[in-house]
Amino acid sequence: MTETDSNSDGAGQATGLNENERAELERLRTEVTELRGKPPGKPPRRRVSWRTPVSALLIVIGCVLAPVAVVGVWTANQVSDTNRYIANVEPLIHDPAIQNALTDKVTTAITSHLNVVGYTNQAAALLTSKGLPRVGTLLKTFGPSIASAVAGFMHNTVHKVVTSPQFANAWIQVNTVAHQTLVKALSGQGGAVTVSNGQVTIDLAPFIEIVKQDLAKRGFTLVNSLPPIHPTLALFSSKTLVQAQTLYRLINDLKIVLPILSLLLIGAGVYIAGDHRRALIGAGLGFAASMLVLGAALLIFRGVYLNSVPNSVFPANAAAAAFDTLVRFIKEGLRVLLVVGLVVAIGAFLTGPSATAVRTRAGFVSAFDWVRSSGERRGLSTGRAGRWTYAHRHVLRICAVGLAAIIFVFQGRPTAASVIVLVILLLVVLGLIELIGRPPAKPEIASQS
Repeated sequence: MTETDSNSDGAGQATGLNENERAELERLRTEVTELRGKPPGKPPRRRVSWRTPVSALLIVIGCVLAPVAVVGVWTANQVSDTNRYIANVEPLIHDPAIQNALTDKVTTAITSHLNVVGYTNQAAALLTSKGLPRVGTLLKTFGPSIASAVAGFMHNTVHKVVTSPQFANAWIQVNTVAHQTLVKALSGQGGAVTVSNGQVTIDLAPFIEIVKQDLAKRGFTLVNSLPPIHPTLALFSSKTLVQAQTLYRLINDLKIVLPILSLLLIGAGVYIAGDHRRALIGAGLGFAASMLVLGAALLIFRGVYLNSVPNSVFPANAAAAAFDTLVRFIKEGLRVLLVVGLVVAIGAFLTGPSATAVRTRAGFVSAFDWVRSSGERRGLSTGRAGRWTYAHRHVLRICAVGLAAIIFVFQGRPTAASVIVLVILLLVVLGLIELIGRPPAKPEIASQS
């Protein structure tokens, strides 16, 4: 059919219309013809809302502050809470590397003051003056061997003392008393933790006294004539102390502000965002990523610390054991927060409208429906309780999530394992709500004859 025929057919169809209708029809045809003749225009510009960049900026700043807040809380706990500080340093005395380092330090300090060779030379001279030159010469000849034997005896005895429960108790007592001294050292007010030859050292005099008392009980009364001995154990470079003092002052002032500010910024970013769920997913992943960055920073700082302490001053294995023990609470904290960030991100994703989330939820619902229907076919029905649970399922879910959050906040020292267990229990409770909830029966549709 040609265009003329088509127009004639249209005109024929329009003959049944009045003049106004025909005029309107012609106007519409004219507009359609003009629109078909125009080139395609540019699509309308999509306006970018201010909410997206502001939300992203707030979330990023909050995630950046999160690792600093973790370090600040750890520092505050170590400085202000003696029990937490002792819980942190107490395992050090049970570490073999630390025990060996302390044994070497204490043994060297005692034997250097004993001067066994000098005592044997004096004894040899006395024997020679008494008319026993051969015995005196023999004793002088074996003086170094005697000194070596005494040093070996001392080392074995000191090692037994260092690894004894008595020494472990003394370690706790001395560190408890020295806790306030550590605060003074970090605040720059001095104390038993001092700087010597560019190294931060700790005084071992209290432990020397314990060893001297044990040696005297074993019959080695020569140690009673020794003057007060103050050997030191190097911990880290004085440059690191200056940096630690500066960081301590800064973080100690912000130890309460930083965690609250970090959470407020992240919460504000999620609230401002146009898509709250997507923003919550990004916040959870960003928070988890910030904890990974903190873990990497600790690993880098560990290498810096080990390189700053000479092996002759503090053995590398002992320094590594000391560092790993002292920062273990930071590692536990970042693991907990890493898991929390991932749980929040996964939870926000699974409640979203994406195809994967919808299929996942539908799969669980189908599974629960199958279990419920199988039980009902066998005579197991939740009855009125099931109907009540289904009618109040939203409130019950909110209460379950809120209870889990309260348990997480108020438990003493959460760990990554405890967070995972708590999430699993929450999922079990949510599953029971879904399983027990019995939806009302659907009305049957009468068949038409």
